[in-house]
Amino acid sequence: MHADEAALARLKAMQLCANCHGPQGLAALPRTPHLAGQDQDYLVEQLRQYRNGRRHHEVMSVIAKTLSDQDIVLTSSWYSSLRISVEDKN
Repeated sequence: MHADEAALARLKAMQLCANCHGPQGLAALPRTPHLAGQDQDYLVEQLRQYRNGRRHHEVMSVIAKTLSDQDIVLTSSWYSSLRISVEDKN
């Protein structure tokens, strides 16, 4: 992804997703999935299913109906590009 595409992808994710899924893809709300590091194809497919009604969620179904194909690809590419690391406390 080029720098300008990455900036646009991040902006779209912040506008559309960050309130629930967090700016870095780590959700703070209960029963809200983390998106950071998820497979891009998986995220694209899920958003398309919400948009076309094959998958239903009270909030996501409404939000996804407003997404263009470009919005879906951009937000999915942003969250899939984020990496999570785990610290072993042992």
